[in-house]
Amino acid sequence: MVQEKLKNVRKQRNISQEQMAKILSTDASTYSRKENGKTKIHDDEWEKIAKALDTSVEDLKEEKGLGIIHNENSTFNDNAGNYNHYHSIPNSILENLQDYINLLKEQNESLKKEVEDLKSQK
Repeated sequence: MVQEKLKNVRKQRNISQEQMAKILSTDASTYSRKENGKTKIHDDEWEKIAKALDTSVEDLKEEKGLGIIHNENSTFNDNAGNYNHYHSIPNSILENLQDYINLLKEQNESLKKEVEDLKSQK
């Protein structure tokens, strides 16, 4: 969800809703409604938000690559149970990783064939 990503990026940058509201020349309650998806964020507002968060509009709106990491280690989540972290991974990195995975799969298959050939020679 784009609004959830926006909220998480804002929090990662330690920017309050009040600060974001000032950037958009509105009040905190209106910004909160925008961030929660109850009010539309217009294109010009997306530009201001992206600039304030030092990112691009595309990265904020991009839902692909949004991963959830469940951290069950109470040392890191203050005994509050599962705590979800949302991270945006750029598509270029995901594509490179997928290419690398495919290469490893090919090498794995090649090695399996090598092992089978060696076994059959004995």
